[in-house]
Amino acid sequence: MIALAWRLLGRELRSGELRLLFAALAIAVAAVTAVGFFADRVRLALEREAQQLMGGDLVLISDHPLPESYSAEARRRGLQIAETLIFPSMVLGGEQAQLADIKAVCTNYPLRGHLSTTLRQGEAGQPAAGGPPPGSVWLDERLATTLQSGPGSFVTVGRQRLPVAAILTLEPDRGINFFSLAPRLMMHLDDIPASGLVQFGSRLRYRLLLAGDEKAVGSFKKWLAPRLERGERLEDAQNARPEIRNALDRAQRFLGLATLLTVVLSAVAVVLAARRYMQRHFDACAVMRCLGMTQGRLIGLHALQFFWLAVFSALAGCTLGFVAHFVLVGWLSNLLAVSLPLPGWQPLAQGGAVAGVLLFGFALPPLLQLARVPTLRVMRREMGPPQPFLLGGYGLGFALLAGLILVVAGDLKLGGLAIGGFAAALGGFWLLARLAVLAIGLLRGNGGFGWRQGLANLARHAPSSALQIVALAIGLMAMLLLTVTQARLLDAWQKGMPADAPNRFIINIQPEQRQAVAEMLASLGVTAELAPMVRARLLRIGERPVSAESYPEDERAQRLIEREFNLSWRNTLPPGNRVTKGSWFAPQDAGQGLASVEEGLATTLGIKVGDELLFSVAGVEKRVRVSNLRKLEWDSMRVNFFVLTPSGVIEDVPASYITSFHLPATATGGGTQLVARFPNLTVIDIGVVIEQFQTVMAQVSNAVRFIFIFTLLAGAIVLYSALLTAFDERRYELAVMRALGAHRAQLRQAMLVELAVVGGIAGLIAAAGAMLLGQLIARQVFQLEMALDPWLPVVSALGGAVLAISIGWWAMRRLLLTPPLLALRAGA
Repeated sequence: MIALAWRLLGRELRSGELRLLFAALAIAVAAVTAVGFFADRVRLALEREAQQLMGGDLVLISDHPLPESYSAEARRRGLQIAETLIFPSMVLGGEQAQLADIKAVCTNYPLRGHLSTTLRQGEAGQPAAGGPPPGSVWLDERLATTLQSGPGSFVTVGRQRLPVAAILTLEPDRGINFFSLAPRLMMHLDDIPASGLVQFGSRLRYRLLLAGDEKAVGSFKKWLAPRLERGERLEDAQNARPEIRNALDRAQRFLGLATLLTVVLSAVAVVLAARRYMQRHFDACAVMRCLGMTQGRLIGLHALQFFWLAVFSALAGCTLGFVAHFVLVGWLSNLLAVSLPLPGWQPLAQGGAVAGVLLFGFALPPLLQLARVPTLRVMRREMGPPQPFLLGGYGLGFALLAGLILVVAGDLKLGGLAIGGFAAALGGFWLLARLAVLAIGLLRGNGGFGWRQGLANLARHAPSSALQIVALAIGLMAMLLLTVTQARLLDAWQKGMPADAPNRFIINIQPEQRQAVAEMLASLGVTAELAPMVRARLLRIGERPVSAESYPEDERAQRLIEREFNLSWRNTLPPGNRVTKGSWFAPQDAGQGLASVEEGLATTLGIKVGDELLFSVAGVEKRVRVSNLRKLEWDSMRVNFFVLTPSGVIEDVPASYITSFHLPATATGGGTQLVARFPNLTVIDIGVVIEQFQTVMAQVSNAVRFIFIFTLLAGAIVLYSALLTAFDERRYELAVMRALGAHRAQLRQAMLVELAVVGGIAGLIAAAGAMLLGQLIARQVFQLEMALDPWLPVVSALGGAVLAISIGWWAMRRLLLTPPLLALRAGA
């Protein structure tokens, strides 16, 4: 049996009977393993260098100065301690000004890992013992290039003019560049007081790094955890660098979506290819039954054949996936500042599981049909195939596919949505296809022979035609999502940002500087509104105290509730804001304890109109009642606030000012002049920030598009399989009609009509699915309003018809050139 299965497999592959199955399986395995190899390398890197990525064994992070008692207790337990302070600020070098991420470190930083520096840009760094000495700074390569400064030159940081001692090439606890949109300047903690940069409104991040014996670290962590205050959190090797994991998780979710679509399309291709294989092997199986082969041995023979097919497709797919994952590494590895080790064997197991699930999950029903073929078919070939337990057989396949989707997605919610969406799309497409075939069948009474015969073929084979339409529609929808819908999403995003949108933000404007800054902006030809900003913590919603524990299943809510909110006061509705619930402040509301809350924040935290909110503002408690909710245009780049009050409510607490404006390209020196006069100001060049963010997102997008190549290949196999199945079913009918006198031209016209109608209907359905899914993606994921394209259904229908005719032309020519007698002898 093994030898016979091996010989049959080789013969079937050479003749092309199993090539579609092999290709569909190999593509699905390649997509899954390519993402799997990359994810495994990232996981191993994070596990291998967890302490190095943190700079210590345990890190305490806070947005306020940490109590001295924490450090005292750590020293008592014999732990090493290092402190860092991180904040954004402007840096001047020569005639250039640049926003930088300032990091002030102590002498013994870091406790784990090492820093590397060099004296010349472009050269490899050498390990450095500790950070920069007092009275000097290190610049990373990006900042040194921007400021055209290097070792021996000077830069201005706040009120200090400090020499550049080295170029920073490696910083262990930076770890990721995804959110590091500003370049790094490193200085000593002792230089911070003289710089004058730490003022009210400064966005400071305090970090206390600890290292020591594992037992002592664990004991200190248990002591500290219940004593943490608001805004303080601990990180260790298990939860280290959440921004790394969050960013890479986001990238891997995008890749996972592309992989899921590839697996689903491959499953459809396997169903069609297995169905075609079954139809073409009924006669051979009937002969085997006549020669004495039992059902069990027939099932065993094909099971062995499919087993070898699964092994070969898994090997081919894993090899292709391993080669392809280096492309992902090339695009995405620069998000990490660590080397990636070689992956483990787990992705290979995933690839084998994909091949086995897809093949045996969806080839089992056809296999059962082959085993149950009656011996009488040798004499009576008009006998149709035996009816297996299709519901149970394909039900098992869909159950296995659902489990596979959950594993590939790596997220229960994402996997559940994918399963539900696939089931809904499949059911909806099937219903639309059956209704369309039924409606088309009513029109076949008019027209010439080709028109009538083509529509009659659709009506006679309604279930088969509907299956072909569904398969084509799924493949076409994937292609539309990759091309038209993606382009419209980008267009909607670009239109949401006008050409004169603000491209500069200024923060940390102190009250005594407000008038002078406004006058200086006016001298540059800029009219900007300086909005007051107060930082506050939300303590209660109604009578309910709120903390991160109040939202155990919502990570975004936990992050929001732990941070300080930016509040402001205003009597008129800001531009780009729209009240969605309640009503805006009336003139008589000045001085009243009212508040307007951003709609998204209210939804996340469970805030409703009428709720009373308790804020802590600079140690002073403020109670306000929510009078309305607002929807904001975040893409406008204007200054926006989560919470607004009328005047006279929070004006008695310390505030700084913030503004945004559009600085023309001709006024390039404006930012430098502002920072030179007011060193504490932080001027954020949004154009540079957006450009850097777009660069990173483009890398992720390129990786997703690369995985979508596998999706397109799977979609192409689906299209080809669907049309090839149609020709196999028509072979005998065409031979009978030619024997009865029909001309090749008439049959060609009938087949072209059938192909065009099938492709046109599939194109319409695919356009509807792509438009619906595109709207869901635009609103739920990107928060964009994407304009509907009224011409998309028309273009998609015409494209589907042309594509179906183009793919089917080659097979149709072979059918029409086959002599009728040979086709009749071969049977249906």
